[in-house]
This record gives sequence, structure tokens and C-alpha cells, in this order.
Amino acid sequence: MTHAIKLSLGPFQGITDAPFRNVFKKHFGGIDKFYTPFFTGIQKDHAKNMQVEEIDPACNDVETLTPQILSTDADEVLRFATQCKALGYKEINLNMGCPFPRVANKKRGSGLLPYPEKIDAMLGRVFEQIEIGFSVKCRLGYVDPDEIYPVIEVLNKYPLSELIIHPRIGKQLYKGEADGQRFAELIPLIKAPLVYNGDIVSVDSFEKIRKQVQPVNEFMLGRGLLANPFLAEEIKGLKDRTIERLHAYVVDLYEDRLRHAGGSPKVLGRMKELWSYLMYSFDEPQDVWRKIKKINALKEYEDAVETVFQEHNLK
Repeated sequence: MTHAIKLSLGPFQGITDAPFRNVFKKHFGGIDKFYTPFFTGIQKDHAKNMQVEEIDPACNDVETLTPQILSTDADEVLRFATQCKALGYKEINLNMGCPFPRVANKKRGSGLLPYPEKIDAMLGRVFEQIEIGFSVKCRLGYVDPDEIYPVIEVLNKYPLSELIIHPRIGKQLYKGEADGQRFAELIPLIKAPLVYNGDIVSVDSFEKIRKQVQPVNEFMLGRGLLANPFLAEEIKGLKDRTIERLHAYVVDLYEDRLRHAGGSPKVLGRMKELWSYLMYSFDEPQDVWRKIKKINALKEYEDAVETVFQEHNLK
């Protein structure tokens, strides 16, 4: 039955940008859909921050990419939707899941979930005018998992293209376990096509969650895929896990980022952020991380990566 499974990759600010997505697709399969890291500050038509590679159809596959926005302003969402539609995109996604306090304290991301009346007012305006598919990514709440119930009542009023739920509260950030049981209890209450997100880090964890949340067959991967780029393929039954493939991916991504940055060492920050996950693909992750984390020069990074691949094996 794995042929029926649909997998997406969730957005990570600073990691899963257009260069990452394109290099990932070149080296790995299994992902059916990608999401951009969130856009915000779409203050006018043809906003400057929309004139970027991140959303340029020449640099992205519009059939498999959904642009995401972080907003509580219906007019901003509609401006974003209009610009995305003009670029050929079929859907946008509203981020109501970001757990980080700098976002949530402004009643954005998961910080919006305790205010269903605000969500209703915004979506009422949006759905009066929007001409593109509209999906939502959210958590169970910000401070209490019961916050999801009045939110579901609001969301059920609107024809969402999908609803992605990460079954934690915002205050947890990524601590503790995702509450698959609570997610399962929500399934019969939700009208929109439903996507599960959270704690899928291996084929075993996927199979356990999949049984728990039947009949849902769409799943969003996150940290698990950053740590193990083979994960989506493995979930779909493909077995081609080799250190050579991983090495080629890491080198290709670094070189692509370096080209985009005009050779600037600032690429090291993004590569090290990826390695903070990717180290778990190896047999001695902490030793791998020690080789990477304190590097500040391009040549040092290049040498360290070669050392990692010479001295370490895949798990």
C-alpha cells in the first residue's frame, strides 16, 4: 500500500530554500510536494520580496511547490495569493504553526491559534476573493492542545485544499513527543484533506504513526528528512542508501550555494545548520559535528567534509 502514500517536505527557514530543493530533487526521490519557507511583509502589489529566486518559476517547479505565508492580515494574504497565481502556482499555504516566541508573541504562527475569532475574520475576507488553492499548516494550539477544537470549527467553514497538523502545542517547540493519538481523534472532525506532520524520523516511526492515523495517507516530513535524506525513498520502499550518493549531494549543495553567494563564506552558516541535522546519518554523529561546527573558512569546511566521508560510515 506504500504506493498510495504522498510525502511532502516541510519548510525550514534558512535551509529548505530554492537551491536546497533543486539539489535535493537532483539527488533524491520520494518527495511529492515542497513548501517554501514563509514569506511575510507583502505590503504592496508586486512586492519587492516576491521578486526573488525563491519563488521565481524559472528556478522552481510550480507543479510541486506551494509558497507559504506568515500573516494575520487578509489583505496581505490576498496580495500574496494574487502574485503567486500570476507566477503559475496553484496553491498557497498559511503558516499557523510556527512555534518560536518572536513569531508567536505577535499572535502569528501558532500564536494565532488561541484566537479563533481572528482566524475566522481573516479567512472570511480571504475566501471572498481568493482565486487559488488555500491550505493551512497548524499545531494543536499554542498553550493548550484543546485550542484546536474551536479552530477546527472555523476551518471547517472554508474549502481548504488541505490542513496540515503537527500534533504539538507551540509552547513545546519540538520538545516531547508529537501526540499521534490526539491527531487520530481529530480525523473525523475535519472536513479538509488532512496531512500528518511530526516525529517521522525512520521507516519504523512512519509505520507506527501511519497505523495510528489511518486512513490519512499524506505525511509531511521535516527534521527526519534533513537528518536522513534517503528517508522518503525508504518509506516508499526504495533501497539505494550509499555514502557515495550522500557525498555527491553534500558537495553539490555546497557548490551551488557558493555560486549563489558569489564565493562568500556566509554559505558556511547555512551548511553548518544543515549538518546539525545531517550528522545523524553517520555512525558517530557527535564526532562528525565536532569536525564541522567550529569551521569559519571555506577551505577548512571542504577539508572537514572530505574527512567526514573518509572516516565515517552511514548508520
